[in-house]
Amino acid sequence: MAEADPKMDIDTTIHKRPKRFARIALMISVPLLLVAGGVGYYVVNDHYVSTDNAYVQQDKISISAEVGGRIVEVAAQENQQVQAGDLLFRIDPEPYRIAIEQADASIAAAQVRVTTLQTDYQTTGVDIDSAREDVAFYEKEYQRQSSLMQDGFTTRARLQAAEHALSDARSRVASAQAEATKARAALATGAAAPGVNPAVKAGQAQRDQAMLNLSRTTVRAPVAGIVSQADRLQVGQMMVQGLPGVTIVASDRSWIEANFKETDLAKMRVGQPAEITFDAYPDLKVRGKVSSIGAGTGSEFSVLPAQNANGNWVKVTQRVPVRIMITDKPKRNMIAGLSAHVRIDTDQ
Repeated sequence: MAEADPKMDIDTTIHKRPKRFARIALMISVPLLLVAGGVGYYVVNDHYVSTDNAYVQQDKISISAEVGGRIVEVAAQENQQVQAGDLLFRIDPEPYRIAIEQADASIAAAQVRVTTLQTDYQTTGVDIDSAREDVAFYEKEYQRQSSLMQDGFTTRARLQAAEHALSDARSRVASAQAEATKARAALATGAAAPGVNPAVKAGQAQRDQAMLNLSRTTVRAPVAGIVSQADRLQVGQMMVQGLPGVTIVASDRSWIEANFKETDLAKMRVGQPAEITFDAYPDLKVRGKVSSIGAGTGSEFSVLPAQNANGNWVKVTQRVPVRIMITDKPKRNMIAGLSAHVRIDTDQ
């Protein structure tokens, strides 16, 4: 049996040692690199907080009619872009035109009554003067009859007749004065509406209200935006006063409502920059900043707040709404309710 060559064994051993060392070095260096990379990533991103519990928000204005009535025209369609002042729908104006005519009739009746009262007041003035003249005449007649009675040249019947005529004349003066006072009170204007009779003023106020109601039969967009929930508007449908009929989403101003964990708020401040991405637009990235931090957690303002009356308590990390103002002009249209991802740099 041939013997092994010692020289070949030495060469093989020498060649195996570098490979073994390389393998060991690789086994050690890879974990170290992973640890170093993790530490580096943590150090670099330690001042960032983020959440995907965030949504696009826009102002939503519910439009309701200030007067009731039947809808006779619908100009707004679902998802239509409108400008402030554009016609949305119109309510039958005829009942409100009739109300204006009724108010005009009330004003005319009040004016006629004022004229009648003025005439009556002037008449009572004449009646007072006439009654006073009668009083003066019958006073003299009574005095004359009284003197004649003392001298025996008249009868007691004539004296009593003169006395009765004087009393009747004085009664007519008192009655005329009362009528004059009544007419003067009816013609009074009062401090609240000097110079205008209250009945006329009431009619004018009634007409102003009727005119206002007539103008409210035409409902226009108060702001620019996109019409939503317009299917509730149908010609012939009765519109109830104060009941929302259509909604306008003000698409010209959007913001992000981001719900951050309470543990992320330690270093968060108003004004810190934010980076926003959207599920609907994966390639879109916009900048923003923290506009405000909520005054309470989401559960605090829920319809049924969490209770712990029985002592069975499990601690749950609460979320606080943070409003993010969009500082860039997005290249895509923002839609209310879109899901977003927000990343805030708390180091600035």
